This record gives sequence, C-alpha cells and structure tokens, in this order.
Amino acid sequence: MQTSLKSIEEQRAEALRQTEFIAETRSYVLELEQTLGRPLKSNVTTFGCQMNARDSEKIRGIFAAAGFQNTDNEDEADFVIYNTCTVRENADQHVYGRLGHLNSVKKKKKDMVIGLCGCMMQEKHIVEKIKKSYSFVDLIFGTHNLYEFPELLLKTIREKKRIIEILDSTPYLPESLPVSRKYPFKSGVNIMYGCNNFCTYCIVPYVRGREISRRPEEILQEVRNLVSDGVVEIMLLGQNVNSYGKTFEEPYSFAKLLREVCKVPGLRRVRFMTSHPKDLSDELIEAMAENPLVCRHLHLPVQAGSDRLLKKMNRHYDLAHYMELVKKLREAMPDISLTTDIIVGFPGETEEDFEGTLRLVREVGYDSAFTFIYSKRTGTPAASMPDQVPDEVAHARFDRLLATIKETAEEQCARFEGQVHDVLVEELNKEPGLVTGRIGHNLVVHLPGDASMIGKIVPVRLRECRGFYYLGEVAF
Repeated sequence: MQTSLKSIEEQRAEALRQTEFIAETRSYVLELEQTLGRPLKSNVTTFGCQMNARDSEKIRGIFAAAGFQNTDNEDEADFVIYNTCTVRENADQHVYGRLGHLNSVKKKKKDMVIGLCGCMMQEKHIVEKIKKSYSFVDLIFGTHNLYEFPELLLKTIREKKRIIEILDSTPYLPESLPVSRKYPFKSGVNIMYGCNNFCTYCIVPYVRGREISRRPEEILQEVRNLVSDGVVEIMLLGQNVNSYGKTFEEPYSFAKLLREVCKVPGLRRVRFMTSHPKDLSDELIEAMAENPLVCRHLHLPVQAGSDRLLKKMNRHYDLAHYMELVKKLREAMPDISLTTDIIVGFPGETEEDFEGTLRLVREVGYDSAFTFIYSKRTGTPAASMPDQVPDEVAHARFDRLLATIKETAEEQCARFEGQVHDVLVEELNKEPGLVTGRIGHNLVVHLPGDASMIGKIVPVRLRECRGFYYLGEVAF
C-alpha cells in the first residue's frame, strides 16, 4: 500500500472545496435549528493515541465551524462520533460495548446520527461486522478520509442514509481543517503520518499507511500560528518521529526540525513522541540536550527485554543498542525522565525472556511504563506465530511486571523531591482549592491554586512524592 499524496496545488484546491462544504453545512444546520427550536449538538469520543486525539480536535473543529455545539454528554448529542483505536482487542471491545448503549439511546432519539472513524475502520472484517450487526451506525470512514469529513458530514445529515468511505492510502492531508483544541495553551502538531516499521505484532502500518512527512515550512508556520493564539507548549506527533523527513528527496532530519521549532518566538516548551530506538540518532540527543525548551522526557518503547523476542518482533535493535542509547541520553541529560512500552506474553515468550524484561526495567529505571498483555491483531505476522502464551501465564507475568515497575518507578520519580521546577498548570483538581499540572519531565503535580493559574507556567517546590505524582506549592 503506497502513498498517493497529491501535489501542493491539489491539496489547496481540495482544502478550499472542503471549506465550501463547511459553509453549506452551517446553512443547513441553521435551518434545522429553526425547525427544532434548539441548537444541534455534537459529541466526539476518542479512543487510542495522541494522533487520534489530534484527529478528534479536527473533527470537533469542523463540527463547531458547521454550527454544532459541543457536548460531553453523548446521550444528548444529535451527532456522535467514535474515533476508534485497534491496537489491542480490548479497544475494539470497548467500542462495541459503547455502541450497544448508543443503540438504546437512538431508539428514543430517531434523528440521532452515529459515526465511526479511526483505525478500526481500516480493517475490512470490522467494517463488515459493523455493517451486519450495527445497522444503526450512519457514517463509517477511515483514517485516510479525515480530510473529507466536511463533505461526509453534510451528506450524512442531509441524505439520511448510511455512508461508508474508506481509502487505502492518504491522498490529502487534513492540516487545513478547523481545529477545536482541548487546551488553549498547549497543542499537538502532526509532523508525519503512517509507519514503515512493520513490527510483527502491530497493526498500525496497515491502518495508518506508509510514512508521509509534512514539509518543515508548513510545520513551522503551524507552530507560529499556535503560539500567536496563546499556545506555550507544543507536542510534535508521529508514529515514529525519529524517521521524520527520510522520504523527502533531500532528507531533513527530525533533529533539525526540532532545533527550528525551538526558535519560534514565544514558545516555552517542546515535547515529542513517539521515538523508535532504531532511529534515535546522536544528532537528536544533542539537539535535545542543547535546548532548554525541549522537555527532559523521552518515551522510548523497548517492548521486551530479550534479544530473541526483539528479533521476532522485528524491532531492528538489540538490548545492547537500547542500553547504549540510555547511557548516551543520561550522559547528555542526567535528569532525563525515560518512559517506555512493554508487551507481556508475546508468542514464544519464555520465563527466561520475561526475567530479562524485569532485569531491564530495574537497570533502566523508568519513571513509568505503559504495559500491555499481547493482543492478537488479524493480519499481523505475530497472530499466526506458534507457541502463543496461555492467558493465565501472561496475566501472572503482567502482575509481576507491574509490581516491579511500581517499585523502581516510585524510587526514580522521587528524585526531584524538595526541588523547584516549572509547572504548566493544566486544570482544576477534583479536590477543591487544588490545581494540577506537569513539570518538563512529564510528572504530574498537584498544588494549591485556582482557575486563574490555568495555562501559566509557575515555579513550584515539589514537597512530597506520592509514587507517580507530586504534592507541591508555588515557590515565591
């Protein structure tokens, strides 16, 4: 499945065409509101990664531009969209369960419109299941169709019939679409789409397509626009940001892009994810270390502590290479926070393999880890591998891994106790009188404060570490 990205001129023409659909939808929505005597409401629920979250912001932006009011209560919405994830089976099952609830709501609200998009919709067997078993779903579109959501939105509410649009590759990037950000002071920026790695357990290259890097000048202009709109923290997003720019005629490294982003006046913080160990260069480590705007946090998925398993996973590195990267990172930035992904129960995993994973966790000293029990994904090589690990064995190992991570991470996270760090305050805490934010190392901090502090970066003394978060107070 190769990319079929259109020329810059064609991209602009399509963007203009979709803008016209938004305007037409807005007129139609106004007519419906006058008939109903109330505003139309939309709800977008996101499953999965930061890439999906950013896509959902675009969907919300289109809804808003088309005249819909956003609601967090899907039961009161006129149009509900689930932006789905299919990395693991439980993500699929979660969507099916939520659809069952929506079906009961729609029986009472006949005009309710239900849409599904995202990675699940790129799998043909799932789409067939939706078509047969969930006849009340009105709109289905895939990851490569996001650019035409304005057109699909108008067709769905006007024609009142099921619409299914799923492309195999991306012809147009959705960057020109309106965006409704969750936070006014921070934002993700897609720098690339797709993945070329084909890890044997992973469905992402099949549902997100081949790597496409956005032009650096387009990315930099988007960052400038966001900063002028009040954004102080940017997260550069991609399935593997370390391979950014490799598909250009003249390669342009991610390290160079990172340096250029950090030059944007007014920007206070830069994050990025996800990094693949096989592409983490010395140049990138240098770019991180030399620039104080780059947050001292790196998410570096390892997946397993066994060279044999890493080879079966098609990860293209061994433990020696991974540990050498950890050494270089800590030499360049001694206080850096490292986080990771780990899979338990990959086909053929032995007790010896698993013990290697536990040793790795202890040796690296992660601040936290996203841990998963291996989940078969139809169409991936690992799904048909022999020696699938029994569920009871995988779950027992998973519990042991969690205990080890808790033990090592709590000690690692506590290293900043008593220090003063800048905290970007993000939201009011559930506890009255408290606000919540993050330091550059991505650790959560709760501190006394009020709504006036949200979006501001304030110096905070980290008084007490409570495992994976801190209690702090503003340092005057």
